Amino acid sequence: MVGSVNRSTALRLALVAVAAASVAACGSRPKPKFDTAPPTTPPPAASEGVNTPPPVGEQPLSAVPGSAQDFVVNVGDRVYFDLDSHDVRDDARPLLDAQANWLRRYGSVRVRIEGNADERGTREYNLALGARRANAVRDYLVSRGVTSDRISTISFGKEQPLDPGTSEEAYQKNRNARTAIVSGAR
Repeated sequence: MVGSVNRSTALRLALVAVAAASVAACGSRPKPKFDTAPPTTPPPAASEGVNTPPPVGEQPLSAVPGSAQDFVVNVGDRVYFDLDSHDVRDDARPLLDAQANWLRRYGSVRVRIEGNADERGTREYNLALGARRANAVRDYLVSRGVTSDRISTISFGKEQPLDPGTSEEAYQKNRNARTAIVSGAR
């Protein structure tokens, strides 16, 4: 029993060392410059038979105030990051401020911040980067008055891309952190 505990501890320490070395190795290369705004595509025209979303600020009839759908539709659940960065961008701050206001209003809601990365880099590097992104969003929400015991974080690294493509547009979509409601919503 004691031998298996020591092997388990040694294995964990080795994995942490590998992840730290990966982060250190990737952090020293020059960072290319890309347009970092999240991609936007125009919504389909109503004449195409697709329901168009209501204007911003108008709540759809099906979104119950305090529900997960209310949060996604009326506040927004995802912010984007620059390449190889976990710094909260200026364009993400208004959305995160709105999330904090909504979460303070609905005090029983618990959320999970899911950090994501694009496919470039090793699995270990992207898991670490996704974790830093999730923690940056958590720290921002806490700084705006949301209690930390209501927020958990997880990193999916490059394992759950929004866009499976290999273009810069796909990479921009996949560099994000999503705030997911896990309990307490109506």
